[in-house]
Amino acid sequence: MMARCIELDRDCADICRLAAILMSRESDYAKEFCALCAKICRACGEECAKHQVDHCQECAKACMKCAEECERMAA
Repeated sequence: MMARCIELDRDCADICRLAAILMSRESDYAKEFCALCAKICRACGEECAKHQVDHCQECAKACMKCAEECERMAA
């Protein structure tokens, strides 16, 4: 039941880590990467929001906030 949620959590964490690295070194690909990061964070947030467990609800909020920030960076 939580397999997809866990998979997306891991994808989200990995992509956020790499996005932060690319932004910190002002990579030419940072904006493009942030757009992908936003997509993955939003998918993770939507999946986590489906589960009525406190840590999933907190994760959903954090993922949606991250998606919004990444969308701003990608613009």
